[in-house]
Amino acid sequence: MARRYDPDRRRRIIDAAIRVAGRDGLAGLSHRTVAAEADVPLGSTTYHFATLDDLLVAALCQANEGFAAVLDASGALADDDLAAGLARVLGDWLNGDRPGAELEYELYLAALRRPALRPVAARWTEETGARLSARVDAVTARALLALLDGICLQVLLTGGSYDEEYAREVFGRVIG
Repeated sequence: MARRYDPDRRRRIIDAAIRVAGRDGLAGLSHRTVAAEADVPLGSTTYHFATLDDLLVAALCQANEGFAAVLDASGALADDDLAAGLARVLGDWLNGDRPGAELEYELYLAALRRPALRPVAARWTEETGARLSARVDAVTARALLALLDGICLQVLLTGGSYDEEYAREVFGRVIG
């Protein structure tokens, strides 16, 4: 039997992993659940991702691209009022794709217990810090990044609503 040519299968498996994790949490993620969600044979998931950590790394890489794309497309980093631009883009991200934001942070925090995810989480931190460093010094960029993470976690963990005015005010204080 000839092998079916399916160049998008790897991407579909990653997309399925993100959907499964978003719906069932990381505890519900397995090669079997992802294969069922992607409608591919179980062997396809293990062929492309030998371990569950390999699959989680790929999912985190893809999820990280989401916030970076929103940040880049927003124009917030070119905004005359950087604090207002960051507050706006953070609100757009949290209010636009809350389940995606929750999943991204779940994957990001999974790096605490899964060492394979740490380099991906660190890369996200470094890349976002570099984006911010285009506008402010490196120390301020790191402080802004910590504040972005803190605000996101508070909103996501408490189920509260995002307060853009508060975010603008605290970003402004850090920027000086």
